[in-house]
Amino acid sequence: MAALDAGRPVAATADDLNLSPRQLHRRSLAAFGYGPKTLARILRMRRALTLARAGVPFAETATRTGYADQAHLSRDIRDLAGLPLTALLAG
Repeated sequence: MAALDAGRPVAATADDLNLSPRQLHRRSLAAFGYGPKTLARILRMRRALTLARAGVPFAETATRTGYADQAHLSRDIRDLAGLPLTALLAG
């Protein structure tokens, strides 16, 4: 989880753990209820929300957390949380 939270790619994380990507996927499903790619997206979203709550502008938040741009950040948050970024920050 720490490697994915740091932005490490899933394949590299599996290699570091001496697991195949399929083994990592099965273990991730058992531990978290979803695969490592989804876990990585959720962890990245959490990092972005932390920055946005600290007052970092959305465009800078997107850049600092590895999104292509602010629109990508907004789409990913809406896809994962079901709410727009501003609604998550208000609640």
